[in-house]
Amino acid sequence: MITSLEETENTIAAANQAYARAKDVAPSMRASWLTAIAGALEARSDELVALASEETHLDEGRLSFELRRSVFQLRLFAEEVLRGEHLDATIDHADPAWGMGPRPDIRRYSVPLGVVGVFGASNFPFAFSVMGGDSASALAAGCAVVHKIHEGHLQLALRTGAIVEEALDSAGAPRGLFATIVGRAAAERLVDHPLVRAIGFTGSTSGGRALHDRASLRPTPIPFFGELGSINPVFVTEQAWNRRHREILTGFASSFTMGMGQFCTKPGLLFIPRDDVDVQRILKEEISGKPRRPLLSKKLREGFDHALESVRSTPGVDVLVAGDDAEEPQPTVLVTTSDDVRARPAILEQEMFGPAAVVVQYRPGEDLSSLARLMEGQLTATLHAEPEEDVSILLADLRERCGRLLWNAWPTGVTVTYAQHHGGPYPATTATTTSVGTAAVGRFMRPVAYDSFPPSQLPDPLQDHNPWRIRRRVDGMWESSVMDGETE
Repeated sequence: MITSLEETENTIAAANQAYARAKDVAPSMRASWLTAIAGALEARSDELVALASEETHLDEGRLSFELRRSVFQLRLFAEEVLRGEHLDATIDHADPAWGMGPRPDIRRYSVPLGVVGVFGASNFPFAFSVMGGDSASALAAGCAVVHKIHEGHLQLALRTGAIVEEALDSAGAPRGLFATIVGRAAAERLVDHPLVRAIGFTGSTSGGRALHDRASLRPTPIPFFGELGSINPVFVTEQAWNRRHREILTGFASSFTMGMGQFCTKPGLLFIPRDDVDVQRILKEEISGKPRRPLLSKKLREGFDHALESVRSTPGVDVLVAGDDAEEPQPTVLVTTSDDVRARPAILEQEMFGPAAVVVQYRPGEDLSSLARLMEGQLTATLHAEPEEDVSILLADLRERCGRLLWNAWPTGVTVTYAQHHGGPYPATTATTTSVGTAAVGRFMRPVAYDSFPPSQLPDPLQDHNPWRIRRRVDGMWESSVMDGETE
């Protein structure tokens, strides 16, 4: 089952050959490959969901939705490829009267990087695994993908990989455009291999940082698009708390326990005013009826227990709602004060990946912005406030530290759409890009400009007659694509 080093070498070589054959195909062809994968996964959804249920402890409803999300994402990327949005094709015709002097004919578009190594995540066996966001966006970009299987759902991943390969083969894609590998040695070789041009990763901060450093220390460093860790703070103003504290606590209880707290966007910190509201009683009531399941793996459970004990044993941190050590653990809520957080900012840095969170009680009138400035980089930050409040300074500080700001909502749940951004400053991620939404495709591409080329030597996306019928910017003005309504 473990992929040998020889097999890894052969897989990467085949991927590079497939990339060479596929990198310049027309958008219609590439889009057909993505839709073929979507159709194949959809047709085998019952089989795949059953396999996932056996290996992950996740319920069938959650898994079915997650698979539908992956299928939707592939089809959305196919539409984006047909429009040519990811190519960012830009044409500036020669202009002797250009403001800074005569301008040559210069044209630019984005090309795929090459072979991309993708590391699957344990907590989303479809959405961030074999044909999750990284694999789908790399294929949409025109790259070949070698996916390192997460062994937390090994049989599911192997079967998913086989279905993807069969779908691509049936659709006429070059053999080797997508493949899977298993095992640590194969994973290390994937990061080190000179034919691999980028890595996508979702996982722990320690594991991701080790791979990031390894990719950076190669003779030729490569980009490492890693999602590592996030605590996703929630700040509640006094005015919002006074008007709807019960509603806020109810939403918090639902959000941090969703999926047994195994979401990268789980709100792990709740900043609330210190007053006479019986927060303990309300949270106990709200948590008591939440569904409980074992965590995804033994290793993940060990990590959660260690992180929980580390935070719980910190001076100034007390237990507000006690959990337990059962196989299906009762959620834990810890509590501290803003004074203790200021004295020990490390309280705000320990991610507890599982059903646990920390409530931070601040003094009435206290500056929330100064607390926000103690935070590291985050995927999300949430503000519960009232529309008439002036929270501009707090929002400005949160914007510096996160990739997605939420207003009177909860961060669990990341929709796949055009405006989505799933990323943030380190340690949330190792790049400024998004791993969710159509903009994710751009991670695995790079721009190339063609200066003063004759028309006969230009690539298709940059020819004046636009043979691919894609959306382009010409002399500063945007053209429409066929999908936007232009007729051929």
